[in-house]
Amino acid sequence: MSDIILSKSVRANLSALQSTANLISQTQNRLATGKRVNSALDNPLNFFTSQSLNSRASDLGALLDSVSNAVQTLQAADNGITSLTKLIQSAQAIAQQAQQSSATTARFAGTVTGLTTATTGTFTAANTITVNDGTTTATFAAAGTSADTVGAFINAVNGTAGLKVRAELSGDGRVLLEATGTNTIVIGGTATAGEKLQFGLANGTTAAGTLNTTRSSLATQYDGLRSQIDQLAGDSGFNGVNLLNGDGLKVIFNEKGTSSLSITGVTFNAAGLGVTASTNTFQTDKDIADALANINSALSTLRSQASAFGSSLSTVQTRQDFTKAMIGTLKTGADNLVLADSNEEGANLLALQTRQQLSSTALSLAAQADQAVLRLFQ
Repeated sequence: MSDIILSKSVRANLSALQSTANLISQTQNRLATGKRVNSALDNPLNFFTSQSLNSRASDLGALLDSVSNAVQTLQAADNGITSLTKLIQSAQAIAQQAQQSSATTARFAGTVTGLTTATTGTFTAANTITVNDGTTTATFAAAGTSADTVGAFINAVNGTAGLKVRAELSGDGRVLLEATGTNTIVIGGTATAGEKLQFGLANGTTAAGTLNTTRSSLATQYDGLRSQIDQLAGDSGFNGVNLLNGDGLKVIFNEKGTSSLSITGVTFNAAGLGVTASTNTFQTDKDIADALANINSALSTLRSQASAFGSSLSTVQTRQDFTKAMIGTLKTGADNLVLADSNEEGANLLALQTRQQLSSTALSLAAQADQAVLRLFQ
């Protein structure tokens, strides 16, 4: 075709027609794909920048799944704490009910009121006060110093292994001795009557009482609830992670792993909460009071941990919303670099089609001018 000679006007119109056809093809491709940059050849900078933005959006989208799992894990833990609180409150009600049932075992109440654990007595060194349950004896040995306190005497009684007697201070400040079973309470020792009287004590034997069956039954119910606490804590996990059973959780928030939140788990079974088994089947007020103290501490711990998990959940949800918004921003930015304006491209196509028709007409006219030469030979 190179040896075919075209006139200048024909060649110019042919070139314009070919250029218009190329532009029409390009515009039609943009309308078909919706993009004005379909490859690096169209615009390298916009193409690779858009690709980078979309890649980051994709990476963040993959992280959203793990963030969503973290939200559910925290919610599962919060549900567990809510239910554990109800179980602990039920145990509290049982202990309070046992407290309302009068003890029936042997009880000795001191004659002196207003005592505290820091109250000091005056004793001759090495003189003793003993408390016996018929088998085992607790001995308080005076040092003859300011260390001879009501608290030291109570600790000597409660610290004697196997002794079936519990010691405490009553509400009005009396030394109170309670038998844990059907045993007697025998007070003795080498301390003088006056020395013992400082603590409201006197030599003698308190007759054995009977077991309170109501308290025993309630103690059994109390221990049953402890088993339920253990089971519920073990069932509070999500997707293999249980924040109430000692598991930890790390939530990654960005694609580089430089932004994260570590959530430390807790062990909230009965032992972890400090809710110990009923002691001496709740036969003494001391044992019930100790159980109630443990329960109050457990409730405080649950409330505190619920607040901590709530704060972590709020943080994770905030980052989840932020990540979703960031993905939208990245995709919008990427699209702005490569997407075509369909209205603009439609207008361009219409203009190009008009130009193509005009170019075809011009080419036809140029060809007709060349044909006029043929008439000279006719």
